[in-house]
Amino acid sequence: MLNTTLSQQFLLFAKNECKGSSPLYEHLAYKIAIDEDLLAIASLIPQGQPAPNLLLAAVHYLLATSDEPLTHYYASLTPSPLPIQEVFPAFKAFVLSHTNELKTLLQERLVQTNEIRRCSYLYPMMTEIYDKHQQPLAFIEIGASAGLQLGMDHYNYCYNQQLAITNTENDIMLISENRGEPLPASLSKPPVVCQRIGIDLNPIDLRDTKECQWLQALIWPEHHERRTLFNQALPIMNEIDIQLVKGDAIQLIKKLSRTVEQEAMLVVYHTHVANQIPLELRHSLLEQLKEISVERPLYHCYNNLFDGQLHQDFMNQGTIESIRTMESPDGHARWFQWSNS
Repeated sequence: MLNTTLSQQFLLFAKNECKGSSPLYEHLAYKIAIDEDLLAIASLIPQGQPAPNLLLAAVHYLLATSDEPLTHYYASLTPSPLPIQEVFPAFKAFVLSHTNELKTLLQERLVQTNEIRRCSYLYPMMTEIYDKHQQPLAFIEIGASAGLQLGMDHYNYCYNQQLAITNTENDIMLISENRGEPLPASLSKPPVVCQRIGIDLNPIDLRDTKECQWLQALIWPEHHERRTLFNQALPIMNEIDIQLVKGDAIQLIKKLSRTVEQEAMLVVYHTHVANQIPLELRHSLLEQLKEISVERPLYHCYNNLFDGQLHQDFMNQGTIESIRTMESPDGHARWFQWSNS
């Protein structure tokens, strides 16, 4: 019998996330949505994890070290992929013949896509905060994965193919389209960052080959630019002092905030993470931040907490002031809509 709830997840994934971004995953997700055998395997995924992303990433991970026929359909694994209309029989055969390995991955791994290009809309916020307060910034990222977004002031940016920001001699360039209001003038001056703390239930160690391979597997097959950016960021990350903490952010964030230098402006941020947190715990996170703000002011930059919009709030003495609210950006930050209010 078809698992209708899970089936709907794959249908929405195909329609809302893959269309126009990954023809392969769009095609596979529609097929999986009506296949009892594959939905049964996907049902092993722990609650709270996005099932389509995790199943497809697990298959991608196994394929990277395989020479089976399915590899010939993945743009990440062959220079001339075969037509996707013929892929599903090979996909299903691969999944059914690797069920035990997939079960292990689905139980042990998490969707921790470290989408570095999301820095494109976070970075302008940080430059503006620094410009306004003239205090070093202390970053705390929730759901930091390997911490790539904690290095945002060490990347180069290009907006709308004309506004270029150079922060490093490395070739890395985050290209994004701003479809909203003009970006702040503060963008031309990088912020001073004194601390970088990342909290994650399962932090990724970039020095571990298998961990790196998992992050690579989370990148969709056709997204060559995302893979390139990931590889370009690795040497930069080796030069940055980042503290990655394993655990639950709701339990740890108040304690970690007290390790931040008093002269710093605290900035807590998270992107595409809060939707994996149960609703009651999202409210708990907000209460924790309010309590921290009684001790010290902070900024909270986030999406997917209670809606899909991108928010920047200032919190002080337990009160929340909305600085800006932006329409939901592209999931991989190919575009966003900047707002000055």
